[in-house]
Amino acid sequence: MDHLVLTVIAPDQPGLVERVAQCIAAHGGNWLESRMSRMAGQFAGILRVAVPAEGYDELVEGLQGLAAHGIRVMLAESGIEPSCTWKPILLDLVGNDRPGIVRDITRLLSEQGVNVESLVTEVKPAPMSSEPLFHAEAVLAVPLTLSLDVLQKRLEALADDLMVELDLQSQAS
Repeated sequence: MDHLVLTVIAPDQPGLVERVAQCIAAHGGNWLESRMSRMAGQFAGILRVAVPAEGYDELVEGLQGLAAHGIRVMLAESGIEPSCTWKPILLDLVGNDRPGIVRDITRLLSEQGVNVESLVTEVKPAPMSSEPLFHAEAVLAVPLTLSLDVLQKRLEALADDLMVELDLQSQAS
């Protein structure tokens, strides 16, 4: 079996996911995992598909043919999963919205060798003031060699500068 990672984007409409799933199934593919969401009238997703070697080219052709329905698909071959030399940590961050929060936090994480495994962000009105409130939840892959205390102190120093609150928690494996 070969594995593909697909990125799908299209104007949101009923039946979109079914059309992609039908294409994958029609070419002997197996839908393994996905993350999908609607945002600002667009639907986007990333998914991993297994396909028998003999159906690979036909599946790729079929997926590219979805463009006729307004569905753009980008393809990448699945990479090899690295050995587990990291621990999963949950990051929860809340603060008044301003440009640069994601840039500043991810810069610090990158400098520490931390990988962002997943990231969900949103801006909503604060309960009392209705001021824009930025909220981020992330799963981080923290190297086993990096002390959580060191990471916590560096993030807290940055959080003070950004005027945001953050919380780190170990994720149960």
